[in-house]
Amino acid sequence: MTLHNPPPVNLREMPSPQVAFQRPELALILSLYGRMVAAGEWRDYGISCLREVAVFSVFRRTAEHPMYRIEKRPKLRGKQGMYAVIGMDGQILRRGADLKTVLRVLERKLIRAVE
Repeated sequence: MTLHNPPPVNLREMPSPQVAFQRPELALILSLYGRMVAAGEWRDYGISCLREVAVFSVFRRTAEHPMYRIEKRPKLRGKQGMYAVIGMDGQILRRGADLKTVLRVLERKLIRAVE
């Protein structure tokens, strides 16, 4: 005989769902990633989906710290914007409500890499 936990009585007892990138968001990120790989700038990536943040980490080599982190924090939607690009040193390079606009800070680096 197996015992099952009863369903939560109120919403506060329910575990909060993890944050994840939606398909259109991933399409934007992976499009940029593909162009940076083709330019020889990036080699690997990792995705983490946690309770309050989803993170797309970009690496130059597999076994090192990420060069950049693209974060989605829905709780900051009304304040600074839920998207951010963070550099290797932890500095926020750009933050905003529109992912495409936030990713432009990395596209500038692609233009320099191709020249």
